[in-house]
Parts: sequence; structure tokens; C-alpha cells
Amino acid sequence: MPFTSEHLQTYQRDGYVVVRNLFTEAEVERLYSLAVGDTVLSTKTYDRVDASGMKTKLALWYALDESLYSKFARSARIVEGVEQILGGRAAHYHSKLMQKEPRTGGAWEWHQDYGYWYKNNGFLFPDMLSVLTALTPATKENGCLQMIKGSHKMGRVEHGFSGEQVGADMEKVNEALKIMPLEYLEMEPGDTAFFHCNTLHASAANLSDKPRWSIITAYNLASNKPYKDVHESSYIPIESFDGDLLAETEAGISETADFLVKR
Repeated sequence: MPFTSEHLQTYQRDGYVVVRNLFTEAEVERLYSLAVGDTVLSTKTYDRVDASGMKTKLALWYALDESLYSKFARSARIVEGVEQILGGRAAHYHSKLMQKEPRTGGAWEWHQDYGYWYKNNGFLFPDMLSVLTALTPATKENGCLQMIKGSHKMGRVEHGFSGEQVGADMEKVNEALKIMPLEYLEMEPGDTAFFHCNTLHASAANLSDKPRWSIITAYNLASNKPYKDVHESSYIPIESFDGDLLAETEAGISETADFLVKR
């Protein structure tokens, strides 16, 4: 299913929208299989500890290369939706592989992506969003995304540390939850969520016996160049990829993909 004008209207109203079956089961299975066996990704993966001490694993990189992950991030199916939302040319800020392992994967505290990107990365305008594609089923039991519907209209909320994570001011979050609906985004592999950088979201720990893996790419309006922590890809317009992901030569990520190193 392509990104439509109806999806755009939902996104503008709610701060997020899920496009079902944006990618096929075969495409997602290929990407997941590649990720599971990718030795470079494995060595670049690190932990983030939540407020209760549980750990979520992720690998994050900024530069696009010739890997299947980069072709996925440049997929016309995603980029066309992103550019409808942003109203102009999109740039790739970063991609990350999220890995919540069975019974051990930690929570992500309530936050806005822009709460971090504004303060630490120097993006002056919230002309940014994230796009998450489920690589495995995402359920309440294994810690799927939770969204506060309409919270992007609150603007940027102050953030501080919660465990090793950056979390939103919980006074504001709790007040938002009194007047705005909370939705659990249960997703099947290939379903894709587009969400505004100011939408308050979280996810619970994975207490199930099933993994929850997803790939998330953050996009920026190309003219919204940051003034610190600058990565070139964040302001260079993306050249979208129209090819067949299944026909591409399988390629893992390169060592030079400009990975984030945990400090």
C-alpha cells in the first residue's frame, strides 16, 4: 500500500500514521536475515539502559552506503511519503536497527525525538520525522510503540536523563495522557509507522518469548541544516531508490557508515 493523501491527513492530525504492508513479507525477511547475521552491525551494537536497569540493543549510523539498509532508507515508497509530509526535499539524518530481545529487552521512556535533536544536535526547526518498519511482529507483549495521539501539537517539551536515556518531563507527559488518547501500535512485519519528531512516544520492555526488531530512519528537511554535531547526509537531498530490493545483490553495512559510538 503506498503513502496516500489520507495517510498524510492522519499524520497531520495525530502526529503519526501506520501504513500497512508498505513492504512485503519477502522484502522484510531478507532485510531481517541480513541484519541478524551482519558482523559489522553486531560489533557496532550497544546497549541503552532504561530506568529499571533493563537493556535495549541498537546500532545507529549516519552515512548512506551501498548496503541493503541504505537502499531501504532511500526506498521511494518511504521517501515519497516523507517528502509529502515535509513539503520539500528530504535528507537522511540517521538509521538505526532496534533489537529488543526476548525477556531482556528494556523499555524506551516517554520522549520526543526532537527533544534530543534540538538540544544536542542543533536542528533549529522540527521539520523532521522518524519512519519505523517492523522486521518482526510488534505487540503489547513484546514492547510495541506507544503514541500519545495529537501530542505533536504541544511543541517541544523539556527533556532530561532517565537511566541512560533522554526522557521527557513526566509532569507534561502525565497531563497529556489525561486529555489525549494513548495508542499501542501493534504491527506486522512490513508495516511502517511515520511519526512527527514532537510526538510523545515510548515502548515497554519485551517480557515475551519473541524478539522485537525494527529499523528506524530519521529524515530531515534538507534546508534544516544543523549547526552542531553536523553529519553531511543530514542536509544533502536523498536520491530515492526505485529498484527491487529482492533483486539487489545482498550487501551488509560497511565499516565506514559513520556509526554512533556510545559514550
